[in-house]
Amino acid sequence: MHSFTIRHCLFNARLKVAGALLGAALLLPAQAAAAPAAAPAVPSTFGVTIGPALLCVDHIDPFYFWSYMNQFFGPPYKREGGAYWFKVQATLWGATLTDVMVSDGENQQVFVAASFKASPAKLSIAIQNSTGFSHKAEMPFLYSPLVSAMGSKIVYFDQSSKIYCSKYNLDYNRRHLPR
Repeated sequence: MHSFTIRHCLFNARLKVAGALLGAALLLPAQAAAAPAAAPAVPSTFGVTIGPALLCVDHIDPFYFWSYMNQFFGPPYKREGGAYWFKVQATLWGATLTDVMVSDGENQQVFVAASFKASPAKLSIAIQNSTGFSHKAEMPFLYSPLVSAMGSKIVYFDQSSKIYCSKYNLDYNRRHLPR
């Protein structure tokens, strides 16, 4: 008799949760049509979480960054080029950021990257003024990537720029060792 009561309570609890979820699902389309989608609020931890990773002064764990971005900005809007792309409306180091890319962990490199509405030169200056980290031209060419001593790179991306940090994916190498 005791196990029947527990199963009955669990069934009722599941039924209530399912009903609540169904009700919410039915309301969401009406609410979405009534109000424009607001950009998620940028958490106060954004700069100290994403910034050091982009500057290569932090460990790059794709699952951690994917979880962080998914929690605060929702699911990625695309998966392309070995990365999950998250739409972000924020500023970092005083520059406007538009996207954050987190590697999918399927390659020999793991990375975190971000797109900015500033040229590489302006982004480099903003980073140096804000953090003290400098990026120098890798080669003496006009569109050469700018590289920091820690290994982060700023590259041209259309009329804007991308900054990224890429490191070896130890998990990938462990999975592909001969057995």
